[in-house]
Amino acid sequence: MYLVQLLLPVEDSLPPSADSVLEKLKRELASRFGGFTAFTQAPAEGLWAPGSGPEERDRIIVVEVMTDSLDRRWWHALRLQLENELHQDLLVVRARTIEML
Repeated sequence: MYLVQLLLPVEDSLPPSADSVLEKLKRELASRFGGFTAFTQAPAEGLWAPGSGPEERDRIIVVEVMTDSLDRRWWHALRLQLENELHQDLLVVRARTIEML
């Protein structure tokens, strides 16, 4: 079984359509995988210094689903779509193998 996590920005700089993009994503995940979990109450904070540029800060939420199989092509296409719709250079979508206890 796999745990797939999407790290999504929650900054004020997102386009006005971001709320509808995230709601559409949640509906799609619930429909395709039977549910999802979104950690939205305490956004995580990130800090990095890209190359020689100034420091950048980011606040994210994590949305995750569990799935028996991992369709890498579907997840890759979803990541590209979300990057476009949320005006992001790169979004992290990661998968981990998990064991149900």
